[in-house]
Amino acid sequence: MRGSSAGSAGPEPIGGGRRTRWSKRLAGQVAVLIMVNAMVDTVIAGPLIVLSDMLDHFGTDEAAWLNASAMLAGAMWAPLLGKAADIHGKRKILGGTLLAACAGALVCLFAPNIWVFIFGRLLQGAAVASFFLAVALIRDICEPRIGMTVVGIVTSGSAVLGIVTPVMFVLMADAYGFRSVFVLSAAVAFAMAICVRTLLPESQMKTPSRLDVTGAVLLGGGLAMVLSYVSLGPDFGWFAFGPLALLAVGTGVLATWFRQSGRIPEPLVNVRKLGRPLVVTLLVVVLGTGSYQSMLQLVGIIRDVSLDQGLGYGIAEQGPIALLFAAPSLGIMIGGPLAGALAARISPASTLAAGAGLGLVGTLGMFFGISQLYVAVVFAFVLGLTAGALVTSGFNMAGSLAPAERQGSVSSLVMVMIAIGSVAMNFVGSAVLKSTNVVVGGSTENSATGVVSYIAVGLGAFLAAAVLAVILVRMRRVVDAPASTPSSVRAARSG
Repeated sequence: MRGSSAGSAGPEPIGGGRRTRWSKRLAGQVAVLIMVNAMVDTVIAGPLIVLSDMLDHFGTDEAAWLNASAMLAGAMWAPLLGKAADIHGKRKILGGTLLAACAGALVCLFAPNIWVFIFGRLLQGAAVASFFLAVALIRDICEPRIGMTVVGIVTSGSAVLGIVTPVMFVLMADAYGFRSVFVLSAAVAFAMAICVRTLLPESQMKTPSRLDVTGAVLLGGGLAMVLSYVSLGPDFGWFAFGPLALLAVGTGVLATWFRQSGRIPEPLVNVRKLGRPLVVTLLVVVLGTGSYQSMLQLVGIIRDVSLDQGLGYGIAEQGPIALLFAAPSLGIMIGGPLAGALAARISPASTLAAGAGLGLVGTLGMFFGISQLYVAVVFAFVLGLTAGALVTSGFNMAGSLAPAERQGSVSSLVMVMIAIGSVAMNFVGSAVLKSTNVVVGGSTENSATGVVSYIAVGLGAFLAAAVLAVILVRMRRVVDAPASTPSSVRAARSG
């Protein structure tokens, strides 16, 4: 294992030993990291609440760019920041991402036109990296047994604030305009940067390496272009010249990155050495979290439709719709810490498989929930449990497969998969709905066939995730087999 010890300013150097039990100091550090992740919500979710106001202000209908640009940038930033964190220290890079997010919010606040605004959103996308950097930092602060539980708390704790922050965003936007959302985002990002610098320790495990800037540009740019194709395809046409050009160039850039990464000694991400367990983990994450996000998007679609419209689905006027949005947050709050605690006792592979299984149940239930509000609330809660378990277990599983000096890089790959899954599955679902639209009373509406097909796509993705998760569990059982087990027996099991 390679690493170097270097002193750093800040509280409680890690060199004194990692945490093995809860303490007031650890609780305070966890609270800071929860608030850091809550700040990500102000970057991703906050602008969605005022999306229509932003479209009117800039005189555009390019909702996809205003909506997805920060998440796309997050996927682009993540590998570079993950590698930089392993080289220079996780706390330092985490603080830098928060300052970049603050600067991006200020650019959005004063943007005179949509292109400057989008540039600001791309800067804000650095905040997405703070999510996985917080997880990587936990693995430096805590021993694995308690660390897995802490990961669950940190990745899911911001869901508590997610219940109340949408109301706050709406009130602020009504009183002061949509720009107030970016004032709040900038203020929170700056405050969290100070808290990170003063309250969190710097990791002494650093990797003496050279940052592969060329690889970062190629990988980030290629990912951004391919995901932009997925984002723009439903609006401009999957076979239109512009989106197809993005796809072709993006694919070519990624192919160039792949070839280049095999020719240098320390690439940004060495795909050839990821290992089957990590690859399977990443596939489960991209399929599972993407499907979960697509189900949340569906909830937003069916909430305004009434059964009286005769479309064959709809839950409007059946009760308090707010329950449908509170239920997933409650599920995440429970699912994340529970998955972390169980992973410390069984294995993160098993909790990842359980999360995929819950996703199957929750998505199946949505076939009935599209016309019954309270059924939808129950299964939205199950899907929230799914999200908490998948994200927590994905980070814990990936972290258990990586050496200490590569925690930042490997955690960044999980974040890239979350971003890819969220963008891809949302837009695939939208494309399914658009292809099955019906005209009722002179207006275009989503058909019941489209809604059911939408759920079927999500169910198929969860089924694939569950199968892969079971394969992963079997892989880990072979690896964790007792040393006394004859090698011939272990070989037979692996076969």
